[in-house]
Amino acid sequence: MLNRRTVLVALGASTGLATAARAQAWKARYPEIVLAVVPAENASGVTDRMGPFVAYLSRELGTKVTLRIANDYAAVIEGQRAGNIHIGVYGPASFARARLTGVKTDAFVIDVNGDGTKGYNSVFYVLAKSPYQKIEDLRGKNAGMVDPNSTSGYSMPMFALNQLGIPDASKFFGRIQSTGSHENAVIALAQGTVDVATNWWNADDDSNLTRMLNKGMLKHADGKLMTKDDFRIVLKSPLIINSPTAMLSDMPDDLKSAIRTAYLQAATKDEAAFKRLTDGKARPWEAVDNAAYDDTIKLIQFVDQLRRRSS
Repeated sequence: MLNRRTVLVALGASTGLATAARAQAWKARYPEIVLAVVPAENASGVTDRMGPFVAYLSRELGTKVTLRIANDYAAVIEGQRAGNIHIGVYGPASFARARLTGVKTDAFVIDVNGDGTKGYNSVFYVLAKSPYQKIEDLRGKNAGMVDPNSTSGYSMPMFALNQLGIPDASKFFGRIQSTGSHENAVIALAQGTVDVATNWWNADDDSNLTRMLNKGMLKHADGKLMTKDDFRIVLKSPLIINSPTAMLSDMPDDLKSAIRTAYLQAATKDEAAFKRLTDGKARPWEAVDNAAYDDTIKLIQFVDQLRRRSS
């Protein structure tokens, strides 16, 4: 004889079986999930930082997760366009570029700073021993900019320069060198290859520069380690929304839900892996959607207009 409890148990069991069946279905279609990042540091540093989290994600999803270290943001954009990269760690501008050019990808979590804010700045660094005190002093000098699809390394610096009445950076600077990564930009400055370099900055004790200094990556010609006192910021940009992580829109809903949940629970389920990602200086990821980056789309459209006017 059936009663209400029996029916509920039966319904629960059938729902569980259906959920498990769907999970098995997507696992058959996705025996491997590719997570792509653009290095802000050298490849071994990225692997060391990301490895424990990738292992955590594999456990949570119950399928293999492979870390792909992309050469630049364009590689992440095109990899997602082709469907070869399932999860992409973007900068705000590169994500906006992906959306503008028709890549079917959705932001689902946003980085959160240690103080709870969700923004960062682009800065222009010079060496403290140099005579340069402000951007205007660098006319005709060589600049190191990260990547045309980098927010803090290119788009926001271009916007900030325009606000100062410098609409064409290529004519203002003697030469602009694309360094390919944030680390390479700082190294080029430290070695004297460029006179000024762009980079990202969260706080005085949380920036790409401080991470490099903490790892002993920057040295004077005599081999002595450099410190923050060896660098000077000559311009800081308006606030930039923090970076998103985005996944392919057309993946099964169950898979997308599992990925989202794994990210949102990472800080508690595997605290050590999460802290390794950011040197313990960030709070847990928070949910975000594509609309949060609408202003960033406007920013890169503005920068594109600057490029066209100067070409």
